[in-house]
Formats: sequence, C-alpha cells, structure tokens
Amino acid sequence: MGGQFLVCLLSAKNLPVLLFCCSKIAENARKSLASLKRENPRLEPTLAIIQARNDPLVQEINKNFAEEVGLRVIHICLPEGSSKDEIVSEILRLNEDPNVQGLALDLPESSYSSKVLNAVKPEKDVDGLSDVNLGRLVRGDAYDCLVSPTACAVLELLEDLDGKTVLLVGADGALGASLHCLLQRRGATTASCQWKSRELQNKLHHADVVVVGSTKPDDVPVSWIKPGTTIINCSRDLLSGKHNYGQQNNHDAENAVCSLAVAMRMQNMVKNTERWIQSQQFRKWDLRCLKLQPLSPVPSDIEISRAQSPKAVDVLAKEIGLLTDEIEIYGQTKAKVRLSLLERLKDQPDGKYVLVAGITPTPLGEGKSTVTVGLVQALTAHLNINSFACLRQPSQGPTFGVKGGAAGGGYAQVIPMEEFNLHLTGDIHAITAANNLLAAAIDARILHEGTQSDKALYNRLVPVVNGVRGFSAIQFARLRRLGINKTDPGTLTEEEINKFVRLDIDPSTITWQRVVDTNDRFLRKITVGQANTEKGFVRQAQFDIAVASEIMAILALTNSLEDMKERLGKMVVANDKKGEPVTAEDLGVTGALAVLMKDAIKPTLMQTLEGTPVFVHAGPFANIAHGNSSVLADKIALKLVGEKGFVVTEAGFGADIGMEKFFNIKCRASGLVPSVVVLVATVRALKMHGGGPNVTAGAPLKKEYTEENLQLVADGCCNLQKQIQITQLFGVPVVVALNVFKTDSPAEVDLVCEIAKRSGAFDAVPCNHWSDGGRGAVKLAQAVEKAANQKNSFKYLYSLELPIVEKIRIIAQKVYGAQDIELSPAAQSQIDRYTRQGFGNLPICMAKTHLSLSHQPERKGVPTGFILPISDVRASIGAGFIYPLVGTMSTMPGLPTRPCFYDIDLDPITEQVKGLF
Repeated sequence: MGGQFLVCLLSAKNLPVLLFCCSKIAENARKSLASLKRENPRLEPTLAIIQARNDPLVQEINKNFAEEVGLRVIHICLPEGSSKDEIVSEILRLNEDPNVQGLALDLPESSYSSKVLNAVKPEKDVDGLSDVNLGRLVRGDAYDCLVSPTACAVLELLEDLDGKTVLLVGADGALGASLHCLLQRRGATTASCQWKSRELQNKLHHADVVVVGSTKPDDVPVSWIKPGTTIINCSRDLLSGKHNYGQQNNHDAENAVCSLAVAMRMQNMVKNTERWIQSQQFRKWDLRCLKLQPLSPVPSDIEISRAQSPKAVDVLAKEIGLLTDEIEIYGQTKAKVRLSLLERLKDQPDGKYVLVAGITPTPLGEGKSTVTVGLVQALTAHLNINSFACLRQPSQGPTFGVKGGAAGGGYAQVIPMEEFNLHLTGDIHAITAANNLLAAAIDARILHEGTQSDKALYNRLVPVVNGVRGFSAIQFARLRRLGINKTDPGTLTEEEINKFVRLDIDPSTITWQRVVDTNDRFLRKITVGQANTEKGFVRQAQFDIAVASEIMAILALTNSLEDMKERLGKMVVANDKKGEPVTAEDLGVTGALAVLMKDAIKPTLMQTLEGTPVFVHAGPFANIAHGNSSVLADKIALKLVGEKGFVVTEAGFGADIGMEKFFNIKCRASGLVPSVVVLVATVRALKMHGGGPNVTAGAPLKKEYTEENLQLVADGCCNLQKQIQITQLFGVPVVVALNVFKTDSPAEVDLVCEIAKRSGAFDAVPCNHWSDGGRGAVKLAQAVEKAANQKNSFKYLYSLELPIVEKIRIIAQKVYGAQDIELSPAAQSQIDRYTRQGFGNLPICMAKTHLSLSHQPERKGVPTGFILPISDVRASIGAGFIYPLVGTMSTMPGLPTRPCFYDIDLDPITEQVKGLF
C-alpha cells in the first residue's frame, strides 16, 4: 500500500457505506484467518511495516485493524531521513525472517524508488508494489499476485465504470500501473497526466473520474474540473491537510477511506498467509534433468564430471520443493539443508526406502556407490519417479590412499566429483575439531587435578566474575548427577567440593583417542605428555582415522540437534578410579562440542550427472564403524520424494558388514523400515570367491578376470548366495544388481543372474549405468519398484535384552557363519564392566575385516567352522552401541607403497584438479 490513502470527495452520506465496507472486509478476513488457525494451531502470521516518517495515525489504524482480524503487526520505525540503502538493509533482514509472512512500507514520497520496492520479496509484498507482482497482475495471474490495496480501494469506491473516462493525475510508478490495469478491466478508459502538463486542463474537463496521486499545486484552479466529477485522492499527504480541491475537508470521510485501504492491506495479508501455509506443504517436483551423451570408450571419472554443467544448487532445491530459507548455499553446487524441513513436512507420508549393499568385495570395490547413483538416475531421469540418493561423505584417507573417492563412477556420479571428494562442506573437519577438543580436555583435566588442591580447582572451575561467583549450566547438571541440590557456590561443603572438582580419571582406562582424516600408520601408537610443562603426566595413546570417531557415528545416527547434544554428553571417555564411567558431560565440554557440530548436522545437497538430487552426509567406515550415511538425510529425503518416491541409501562393504549394521543399528535409531535391498555383485568378485588369484589394488588383473571362466563364476556364487541368505534373515526382498564390466561375457552375466534368482532373490538384473548412465539401470529401477511393493516382514536379528556375549555370538554364527566366538581376557573384562555400568542393552557394531566373511582377509567364498576371535570390546555410549574388535582390526589405516596421491595434481593456471577417481 506504500502509505497511500484515499479520500473520496463525495457527499457525507457515503460515510456509512464506507464504514460498512471496511467492517465487512475486516470481518471476512478475520473469519478466513480463524479458519486457517483452526487447521494450523501454532500459526501466528506477522506483518512487518517499515516506517521512515512520523505518522502515528496511520500506525494506529494498522494496529487496530490487525488486532480485529487476528494478525500480529510489528512496526519498524526508522529515523526520518533514513537513506534508501538503510531502508533496503532493513527490508533484506525482514525478507529472511521466517517469522514474518508479510512486509509493507510507509515511507516519504522520495523513498519509493524501484530499488526499494523491488527489495521486498514478492511472496511477502502485501502492498503488491514489486515488479514481480505488477507483472503478474498485468499478465492476468490474479491468483499468483498480490494487488495494491490502495488500487483495490479505488475500485471499491467506484461502482459503474463501464464507458467512463478515468484520469490519473500525478499517479506514477507501481500504483499508477496497478490502477490502469484494474480500471481498464472494469471497462473504463484511462489516461494519465502530470500536474505540470499542458494537456492537464483539457483532460480534466473531459474526465468523469479523477484519481489524484500527489498533492495538487496551488496554481491549478479547481474550475478546470467539470462539475459532477468524482475525485479520489491517493496522495500520501492525504492526512496532512495539504490537499485543496475547493471543498470542505471531511476528516471523518478521509479516515474512513484510509481505513478501507488498511482493511484491504489486512485482507492481502490473510491471503498471503494462506499462500504461505500452502508453500510449507509438500510440493510436486518440477525437476529438469540433465542430458547425458555417453562416449565410448568411457573417459575418466573426472573428465566426465567436468564435461557436465551442473544446475545451480538453489535451482535444484526449488525444483524438489525446498524453501528458500531451508537451504544454506556453499558455492554454486552445494547447499546445507536445515532440519526445520522435518517439522514443515511432518504430516507428509514417507516414500519407499531402498538399501544398496553388496557381496564381499575385492580391494577395488564393486561399485555400490555407482549402482546407487545409477539407480536414482534411472528412476528419476528415465522413469519420472521422484528419487533421492543418500551417500556417505568420503574420507580423505582412502581418497589419497588406495580406494580413491566415493562419488560413483563413469556416467553414474555425483558432481562436481572433486568437490564431493575433497572437504565438501567441512563436516569431517568439524568432527575432527570436536573430537580433539574432547581429547585435549581429558588430558588437561588429569594434569590439573594432579597438580592442584580441591580449593584451587574449585576457585578456577567456579571463578568470581565481576564480584559474583556462579555455576554454569553444565556445572548445575553435574551437581544434580552428584545429588548436590545447591545453587550457591559458597554453600558447598568440603566433601561436596571434592566430589564436584575431582573426576579421578584412571589414565589406563581412557578409550577416547585423537583423530586425523589421513591414513597415517605411525600414529597407531604414540606417547603424549613428554614436554616438561606436562610435569611427568606421560601416557601411551593413539590416533584413529577421523571417520572412526564416535562423534561421526553420532552424526550419522542422531535424529535432531537436541538428540545430538544429548548423545555428545553421554559419550564415555574413560573410567574413574572407582570403575565408574566418565563422560563428556562430566568434563563440561558438551555445549562446546554441539557448537562445533551445529552446521555439520545439516545434510549437504548435491546432484548426479543427470541432475537428480543427492544428500551427502556423515561418513563412518563399515569395517571399523557402522558404515551408513545419516538418519537425518534419509528422513528428510523420504519426506521430499513423496509417498510414491524412492530414497536409495548405501551401506559400506558387504551385506555381512554394512547391511547388518544398517538393520540392527541404524533402523533401530531411526525407526524406519526398509522396503527392499539391492545387492551389488560383480563377475570379478565372484571369480575371486571361486578360487581366482588375489586381486591387488594398483596391480593389473590376471587373465582369469579378463577372460570367460564360467566355472570360477559358478564356484564364486556361493558368496552371493550367502549374502542373499543374510538379507533374508531380516525379512526384506532382495534384488541383485550385477555391475557389468566390459570384460564380462554374456554367458557369465546370464549365469550369475540365474543363480541369484534360484537362491531367493526377487530378481537379478545386469546393469550398465557406468557406461550408459541412468539408461543403463532402467531394468534395475523397474525391478526395485516391483520388489518395493512386495510383502515386507522386516525384523531385527536379535533382541537388545540379550547379554552382550550372546548378541555377538548371534552375529558371528548367523551372519558370518562362524562356529563360535572366542573372547580375550581383556574383551571379557570390558563386557563385564559395560554390563555392570548398565550398557548391556545396546546393539552391537562389529569391527571386522571387509575382505572376508571371517576375520581372515585371505579366506574367500564362504568360510565355515572358524572361531571368531574378539580381541577387545569398546563402548560408544553416545552413538548407542557396543563395539567389539575382531582379531587385529586397526582403527587407523596405513598408506600403501604407491598411494593415489601420486596421480593427484592441480593445474596452477586453470585451478582444475587432476587425477582424482
């Protein structure tokens, strides 16, 4: 409305009509808003009005009408004389405020520039003055636009306009454009003129209606206006008494007309609120897929990635129904997605949930990530079914070590692949920082307790600040855990002070290690505290790779920011000298850890080569952690795809490793039920399991792998059959995806598919997505769609109530095929301790080699009769699982003789990365 008001210089008998009209508009708006509030009980629509002039009457009228309708109004009163830049700055702030649904301006005439008006977001522009809203009005998109309340009020005052001539004098810009459009649609002939125009007298004489948009100069006589002409004043100076049309001012009429315009502003606001509610609901996707033109021979992964031009990530976000305030953009191709989406779409039914797992792999990997990406490209780009891929963030360890990146490969990739594989949005760095902050806190606390008295510790832990001593929030929590119900630090007894300041950590029980996201074998055992400043507090420790941190597992398993903070506080880092657990909460570091992780908790949005959406979030290894991407990414994706859509996520390594943990740990944490499992196999891996020669990363494949050998394939299918059986333990349909290589013969491909179907797979499909993109996985997508509609009898493998030893034994025997387990004395001691401490009812996360069903990497196929050795048992209490180490499993990988980094380089001129795969 822009602070414009009206006076209709008609007889005083029009006043009751105007007042009735205002009342009717306000009442209708009130009823509409009340209906919206009944359907949305927490709705509190807010209109913000920016004022840069002192106009208390206008402010009062807005406030009264808003109160009558049920709207909340906030006035932002800027100083008179505020610059346009200052006004725009305030507009931009309110644009991004999710609690403000409408924005209006009440400014001096000189401030209404295009720059100011178009700074207002069109969807918040309740005065309908932005170019976007005007354009929609002119095009006739009445439903999609907001129309100027002032212009609407003019139309309300004028009844029969058909054939009449309406002259707009001094009514320029947005208001003038709105009036021309609306008046012409009502059958009027419109013309416009400035006060200084030579044509003014002539035009005034022929006009039936004059709409005035600015103050009439004194040198324009009233006699130029023919008798009987209706004059409507839209001037912003209406209430200042500066207008003069030769008639007695009727302030009651002026106020009534002013109220009419304000009532229509509130009507616009209610209409805008209804649209805002609709915008919060699930939106049908309007996805523009990217075209692929596969080449033969297939170029390198990075060449393929670089040849495709990805969509801007904000465009992708809009296509899949994300709101502007739900994304935080990182560059052109990545964006964090805020968790508020889950609240907005809480009533939206979930889509289908698909897990991609695999057979026991070679050291080269068998392409689960590639299948995951190829499957969603097929579903969305070729079958027009909404789908989302949810992948783990790759660790720098394998990226620069042996395996390389994890963006997929060939024509089934996440792009840009170098951004995917390097740093991404910094989540792993945040985990490293949080993990090592906690590690530093442990050693520092041991040092300070060992060198200070209770009194000195207390004075430093609870210092006097500005003459006042007080506990922090986390210290209050510790007091409550200790059973000390006091709030005044001066009232604690000596015994209570001792309990409060002394954690008494037993250094020999510390399980919390420092981490770094690099394969560094020389950090597997280190000594800390050797400097003289540490006063002899020396102990042996180690580094783990960052993705093995419990904080990574927490990130992957948490359901909310509140849940993450609670889990971080529960992390057990050591025992005290009485054998009781010491937690991050005891160390007072929980809040700081949550601060470091506040952005990492948001999934990162990217896209595939064909422009379909991908979430990248969390990256725990499957052999030394639980090996799945985050619960939050899956939950958000399941809402976004809609009830008929698909979310495809991937579990690390073989089904015995990543899939087992997906079902028993991740599904327990999320409450989600999978619809179907896609089991990835390759002829290469099956030949290895059938007795083929060793496969070594970096070495050429032996001829057995490049020439047809049906017997090796048939013998190796025992591993595929075993993995199908493992999947069937959980009651979920399984589709085998045979990732086809150019050296595979048709007979080998047919044999694998036939054996898979005979072994209980719902279907088995050869896939060529690596060379053909989504088109090469269409048959797989069709099979997955059918399997997802099958009866699902999902169940967990074991009850959490079982003893820890029994749960480990069930996994060893039913999944790995072991005869039994063997616990080392250290492992048995830890199990006894965790059971005594109340942690016995947690699920199990086995740390075991991924290269065999057994604990011995060299044993391929389906080993039997072996005893599974459990060398140690750790507890990730915050993540929520017990963590047995099988054999000599290391949590810090090492670099090979020739790591991947030999081939990775940067062009200093183009800044392009080379050699990533």
